[in-house]
Amino acid sequence: MNFELKALTAAAAAREKCDLLLVLVSEQAASGTFGSDAIGAMVAHAVKQGDFALTCGKQLPLYQVPAIAARRVVLLGTGAGSARDVRNALAGCGAVLKTDGIAKAVVSFAFDADAQAVAAAVQAVADATYLYTHTKSQAKPIALTKLVLGVSSKTAAVTAAFNTAVAQQEGVNTAREWANRPANHATPTLLANAAKSIAKAARMSCKIHGPAEVAKLGMGAFMAVAQGSREPLRFIELHYNGAAKSVAPIVLVGKGITFDTGGISLKPAAEMDEMKFDMGGAASVLGVFQALARLQPAINVVGLIPACENMPDGAAIKPGDVVTSMSGQTIEILNTDAEGRLVLCDVLHYAARFKPSALVDMATLTGACVIALGGLRSGLFSTSDELAAALQTAGDAALDPCWRMPLDEEYADGLKSNFADMGNVAGRAAGAVTAAKFLQKFVGDIPWAHLDIAGTAWKSGAAKGATGRPVGLLVQYLLGQQGKAAPAPATAKTSASRKSAAKPAASRRTRVTAKASA
Repeated sequence: MNFELKALTAAAAAREKCDLLLVLVSEQAASGTFGSDAIGAMVAHAVKQGDFALTCGKQLPLYQVPAIAARRVVLLGTGAGSARDVRNALAGCGAVLKTDGIAKAVVSFAFDADAQAVAAAVQAVADATYLYTHTKSQAKPIALTKLVLGVSSKTAAVTAAFNTAVAQQEGVNTAREWANRPANHATPTLLANAAKSIAKAARMSCKIHGPAEVAKLGMGAFMAVAQGSREPLRFIELHYNGAAKSVAPIVLVGKGITFDTGGISLKPAAEMDEMKFDMGGAASVLGVFQALARLQPAINVVGLIPACENMPDGAAIKPGDVVTSMSGQTIEILNTDAEGRLVLCDVLHYAARFKPSALVDMATLTGACVIALGGLRSGLFSTSDELAAALQTAGDAALDPCWRMPLDEEYADGLKSNFADMGNVAGRAAGAVTAAKFLQKFVGDIPWAHLDIAGTAWKSGAAKGATGRPVGLLVQYLLGQQGKAAPAPATAKTSASRKSAAKPAASRRTRVTAKASA
C-alpha cells in the first residue's frame, strides 16, 4: 500500500476526492467548537442528536454526504485522542477498509494529533488491511492501494514519526508473512533466500552457513536439533552497516524453528499446526532488516538466525543424549521439545565474535511465558538494567510492550545434571525463567536481553495468525541507539564485507510522500 502524509484542514479534507473518508474525532472537541465547515457541521449535528459519540471506537457510517467529495464517510470516535485510542479505534475499521471499491482512503484527524498518534494510525491501518494470500488459490487482493493521512498544517512535527511508522509496518508485514506461511512454504532454505533478497538493499550483506559450515563451527547443540529432519539447516547471518566500522554493532538473534513437532518428546496433535509459528523470532529479524533497508539509520546491526526443523526421525536426538555446544559446554537432552534454547545457545556464543554493544534474542520459547503474561506483553529477561530499560521504553512507545522478569541465580539450580554440564530443562516451575537462565550461560559478559514472545508472536482461534511482534519494539530500540553505541575493540571480527553507504533506493512495497493542501 502507498502511504501519504498530507496537511489537510477540515475544509480541505471535505474536498479530497476518495472512496472513503475516515474522520477521527476526539473528546477534546466536545469542549470547543467543531468548526463551520462541512465536516465540522456534520459532526456537531450528529453529536447534538445523539447519533454519534466521541468515545473510543464509536462509528457513524454515512454515504454521499452533500459538500463532501468522498463517496463514503465514517465518523470515528477516538476518546482522548491518545496513540492507544487512535490505534484501538482504527482497529475496528478493517471491514470497511477492505470493502470492494475502496481503492483510495483518507484518514483525517479532526484534532491536533501528536507524533505518537500519527504513528499509531499508520500501524493500525496496516494491521487492519493485512491479508494473507500466499497459499490461497482463490484469494482476491484488497482494493485499497493508497492511504492518505491528513493532519493539521504542521506536518514537519510528525513527518519523522510517520516515516518511521511506515518502515516499521513494512517490517511487521514481512514478519507476519513469513510466520504465517506453512512450514513447507517457509523451510530453512526459503528463509535464507528471503534474507538474501532483503540484503540487496544499500549497506546490507548476507552470509548463509550450511550444514558443513555449522559443523566446522562446532555448533553441536544446533546440529543435534536439526539431525532428525530431511530439511537441511541454515544459519543465516545478516549485516546492516550504517555507521563507521569503529562502532560496535547490536546483534539480534531470532529462533528459527520452521516447524516444531517436539521431536521424540512429541507434542499433542491438537493445535500442532500452530508450530509453524515457532520461527516467529527469525521472522522478526527479517522484519527488522526490512525496516532498516528503508530507514537507513546510523547504526550497525547484525542479525543471526539458526533455522531448522525439529522432527521425530530415526536419526533424531533422544531424551538422555548428551551434546556438546559451540562453547564447549555439554548439555543433557532431558526433553527434545525444549529445542529452541539448543539452537539459540550456539548462536549466542557465536555472536561474541562481533564484540557487540548489546545482544538481544527473541524466541517463541516457553508456554510458561504465555501462562505468566498472556498475549499482551512479551517476557523480558536481561543482565543489564540499562538495556532492559531501553527495550521497555521502546516497547511502550511502539505499543509493543514487554515486561521484565527475574533472573535470580537460584533459578539455575534446576538445570544441574548428573551426566553433563547442564540439562536443557529444569521442571515446570518458573519455566520461562529457567529457560532464560539456560541461555544466560552462553552470553558471557555481553549486555544481553532475551524476549520470550511465545504469547505475543501469534494469535489463535478465529483470528489465528502472526502478529509481527516484536518488530515494532526492536525498530524503536535500534533507532534510539543511534550515536550511543560504544566503539568496537580493534580486535573485533566480522564475517561479512561492508557495502557502500549509498542512499536507500525507493521501497518496492510502500511509497511515502508528504505534501500540503490548504
